[in-house]
Amino acid sequence: MVVERGHWTRHVARHAGIATGVLGLIVLVALLAPLISPYDPIAQPDIIGLKNAMPSFSHPFGTDSFSRDVLSRCMYGARVSLSVAALATAIAVTLGTLYGAIAGYVGGVVDAVMMRFVDAALAIPRVLLLIAILALWNGLPLWLLIVVLGATGWFGLSRMVRAQVLSLRELDFVAAARAMGASGPRILLRHILPNVLPTIIVAATLGIGHVIILEAGLSYLGLGVQPPSASWGSIIQDGAEQVGSAWWISLFPGLLIVTTAIACNALGDALRTAFDPRQGSVTMAELDS
Repeated sequence: MVVERGHWTRHVARHAGIATGVLGLIVLVALLAPLISPYDPIAQPDIIGLKNAMPSFSHPFGTDSFSRDVLSRCMYGARVSLSVAALATAIAVTLGTLYGAIAGYVGGVVDAVMMRFVDAALAIPRVLLLIAILALWNGLPLWLLIVVLGATGWFGLSRMVRAQVLSLRELDFVAAARAMGASGPRILLRHILPNVLPTIIVAATLGIGHVIILEAGLSYLGLGVQPPSASWGSIIQDGAEQVGSAWWISLFPGLLIVTTAIACNALGDALRTAFDPRQGSVTMAELDS
C-alpha cells in the first residue's frame, strides 16, 4: 500500500516536531541547570541516611553512594554530554566537508590518494581507535577529548560530500561559473557547497546522537569525561557496581542517553526526507517501522 505524499509529509512533520520538542527541552534544562538544579551536583553531604536513597519527592532520581542528588548530576551531566557531542560533531563536519569537497572537486590522482586514506581509516573500527588513543593518556582534558572525538568522526561524511561534489561539478551552472572566470575555491564555496548543505545538516544531526552514545561508552570505561565533571556516561559508571541495590543511579542517565539519541535520529531522518525531493511516497510498512 502506498501512502500519499501529503499524508507522508504530515507524518514526517509530526515526528520532526516531537523530536525537536524533546531535544529543545533537554537543551533548555542543560542551559538552566545552575538555576533550576535542586542541589549541588558535586557536593557530598555527610548524611548517612541519604546514601543510595531511593527516588523520592525530595530526590526524584534518588541519590548515589556519596549522597549526591542524581537528578542534579543528570542536569549538569547534560551540559557536558551535549557540549561534547555538539563541539565534536562541529569539528567532524568541518573536516569531513572540506576534505570531501577538495577531493571531489580536484579529482584525478589527488582524489584517488585522498580516498585511499579515508578507506584505510574506515577499515579501523572507530571505538577501537578511540580506546587506543585515549588509553595513552591518564585523565584526558575535556577539550582534548572533544578534539579526539571530532578528529576520528569525519571519514564517512567526507565520502558523502565527495560523491555529491563529483556529481555537481559536471552540471551546467558550474560550467557557467567557470566560463565567467570564477576561481576554483569560489565555485566550490559559492556554487557547489550550498547544494551539499542538506546532506551536511542531516549528517550533523545524526552525528550528535552518535557522539553522545560514544562519549557515554568511553566515560563508562573511564576513558571519557573525568571527575569532578560528570557526563551521563560517567554517572552510569558510578552506579555500575550497584545495579542490583541502587538501580536508579544508572537507569535515569541511561534513559536520557537513549531519549536524546532517538530524538536526534528521528530529527535527522525527518530532515533527510524533507531535503530529498525524490521522497514522493513510502510504503505502509516503512511508516510502521
